[in-house]
Amino acid sequence: MAVDEFKDVPKVVGVKQTTKALQRDEVAVLYIADDAESRITEPVETQAKAKGIQIKKVPSMKELGKAFGIEVGASVAAILTRK
Repeated sequence: MAVDEFKDVPKVVGVKQTTKALQRDEVAVLYIADDAESRITEPVETQAKAKGIQIKKVPSMKELGKAFGIEVGASVAAILTRK
């Protein structure tokens, strides 16, 4: 994953924002960091699976945060659908 790979695409970062986007059916692809605590990521992953959303794993929270253009690590992030 390249740094700022998703700089110019609609996205959300973090559990709270991603969960809200899932509830609004706005998530196209969900990204989950492998080193994030499963108690945090599991509810988001379960919701995405139930909706048939593509899920991609990323090796680390740091790498996921960088790819989504933030300075800190992220446990989950999502690319949003264009409406």
